[in-house]
Amino acid sequence: MNLPMNPALDPSLDLVAEINRLRKEKNAVILAHYYQDGAIQDIADFVGDSLDLSRKAAATDADVIVFCGVRFMAEVAKILSPGKIVVLPDLEAGCSLEDSCPPDEFEKFVKARPDHIVLSYINCSAAVKGLSDIIVTSSNAKHIVNSLPKDQKIIFGPDRHLGGYLARQLGREDMVLWQGTCIVHEKFSEKELIKLKAQYPDAPVAAHPECPDNIIAHADHVGSTRDILNFAINSPANTIIVATEPGIIHQMEKAAPHKTFIGAPGADGNCSCNTCPFMALNTMEKLYLCLRDLGPEIQLDEETRVKAEKPLRRMLEMSPTQGPAPDVSKVEV
Repeated sequence: MNLPMNPALDPSLDLVAEINRLRKEKNAVILAHYYQDGAIQDIADFVGDSLDLSRKAAATDADVIVFCGVRFMAEVAKILSPGKIVVLPDLEAGCSLEDSCPPDEFEKFVKARPDHIVLSYINCSAAVKGLSDIIVTSSNAKHIVNSLPKDQKIIFGPDRHLGGYLARQLGREDMVLWQGTCIVHEKFSEKELIKLKAQYPDAPVAAHPECPDNIIAHADHVGSTRDILNFAINSPANTIIVATEPGIIHQMEKAAPHKTFIGAPGADGNCSCNTCPFMALNTMEKLYLCLRDLGPEIQLDEETRVKAEKPLRRMLEMSPTQGPAPDVSKVEV
């Protein structure tokens, strides 16, 4: 059910109260990625990175999963919980990495290298997942790659920056990279980052491995969104420069309100250009509407779902055990 997403709403409507009412009425769980708007993060039942959210989607006993993120994330929830109703506030919330890897072209790429194992970053379509042997996230990719034999040839897609980072870190010269990138992480400016570091010489830089090499070169810490959040909370530094989508700063400020977090700049010297345009499509109004109407609903044909489920389950089986995500829900800002 794909419904119009811009109907006029009564301006006096208490969205928080209505979302909470509907969540209880429909036995729904609200999952939100760290890159969502702060208001959505605050009302979600669980906020996390791709690996955290995959585990929650697989384990929930709710009847309805409201996925506040982008389409591939909601697809993962449907793949792992096919009996659940899975809805996304805005069906247009896509991903540049997913768009950079058309399934038919990726299939040709894979078939040309039959002696390679296929590792695909979770930021891809269900069809690409179905062409893969193992799915990885930025949280578990190092662990999974390290678990493979050293002489195993690897195809890694669709993010060439994450794949290149893994190849350098782990000495995997055998890794063949699909040439996809994230539009958000591509926009960071090395020149402006160097200026910012000069302005705040004691501030460490925490960067996501989706960033290009020239940004990673200036980072004091490289990790997934969850890993960056933990670093920011636990670092003795009072000011931290954050080179990933700025939605994560909301959680940092809740967990460590005494610290200053500065988004790494784009070419214009500010971080506003690094907001993910796809993540920003989800709003509180659309969250209310999708709960009210149970749409737009994620639908996958069973053949595609089954093919995609196998490498996702393998990922979950191979992922290292980790503690709970940082709980900042009760911190006063």
